[in-house]
Amino acid sequence: MSVFDRPRRNSAHCGSYEPLKIINDAGRSCMLEALPNAILTVARDGVIEDANAAAEAFFELGKPLLIGQSLDRLLPFGSPLTALIEQVRERGATINEYKVDLGRPGQEADRRVDVHCAPLPEGDGLVLVMLQERTIADKIDRQLTHRGAVRSVSGLASMLAHEIKNPLSGIRGAAQLLESALGDQDRALTRLICDETDRIVRLVDRMEVFSDARPLQREQVNIHSVLDHVKRVAQSGFARNVRFVENYDPSLPPVYANRDQLVQAFLNLVKNAAEAVGEAVDGEIELSTAFRPGVSLRALGEKSPIGLPLEFCVRDNGPGVPEDIAAHLFDPFVTTKSTGTGLGLALVAKIVNDHGGIVECESLPRRTTFRVLMPMYRPKRAEQREEQRA
Repeated sequence: MSVFDRPRRNSAHCGSYEPLKIINDAGRSCMLEALPNAILTVARDGVIEDANAAAEAFFELGKPLLIGQSLDRLLPFGSPLTALIEQVRERGATINEYKVDLGRPGQEADRRVDVHCAPLPEGDGLVLVMLQERTIADKIDRQLTHRGAVRSVSGLASMLAHEIKNPLSGIRGAAQLLESALGDQDRALTRLICDETDRIVRLVDRMEVFSDARPLQREQVNIHSVLDHVKRVAQSGFARNVRFVENYDPSLPPVYANRDQLVQAFLNLVKNAAEAVGEAVDGEIELSTAFRPGVSLRALGEKSPIGLPLEFCVRDNGPGVPEDIAAHLFDPFVTTKSTGTGLGLALVAKIVNDHGGIVECESLPRRTTFRVLMPMYRPKRAEQREEQRA
């Protein structure tokens, strides 16, 4: 009996069993081919003896090149996966390891996976390895954290608006009254008081945006017109010395969004990219759009998950995001700029989250990508039909 065959009860003959046929005529496992997780069988010498279609996609190699390849050549140096496979052989038992990094130098993104290894009976040292990617799941977990942080800032903004702006207006009024009765030397101090109170008021005004809980006025929006508008604004001001590259999918359907808020969000992302590039001679910002089905997210209050097939990216060739703040980049008051407030990217996260989307950053030296995934526009009739089917 094959290692993939298992006894199955025959309904026509209650007392008999027949093999569970999941091997086709070519000797391949039909069931394992259909699984979305990468599955490999690794021989005692570390050579891949078999792989399913998901493993081809994971390693970006076709089966003729993948089968017969040494697994070590596909993994980063010192990968813990090799040690796990050896432990399975020694113990003869299944071993699971979570959040293993299989990323290699030069890859655009990390490749964290959950690894499940099991010895194959009658396999003479063969080990079955299943790799389940965690990258998307971790991104969605971080998005939920960002949303919680934004809600905290919303409450803080409401408190600041009421508890700080009123006393500040009194302080500024008192300083103006004192100014008329003081000499020239002392007037500089009252002027300083007025300037500093004005600066705090501006900061509070910026934070008040987070406390706006009014429902969004949304419509079908052409994202390319939004990005073109943002590019023109940037080129006429803070990014006049930066070269822009456009990589658009012309067949992209419209996004269901508030146009003004999208302009504000992408303007913040482009400004962030321009500041990262700085005065570099070869400074470049790439704006790209694509249709990437497969990611969905259940929003608060929604009956079913919402697909996020629309991908919009802002990519720059700056030095990248420091590792110590990369995981908290969208949290309020997190910034690398000496004069920054740390509210720009937090506002981007709020706008995207309000639209039911997610935003993430993947940073490498000279290749930092801010990726926005959002739902596409759905006519009301289509939404009603989907609700009826649900």
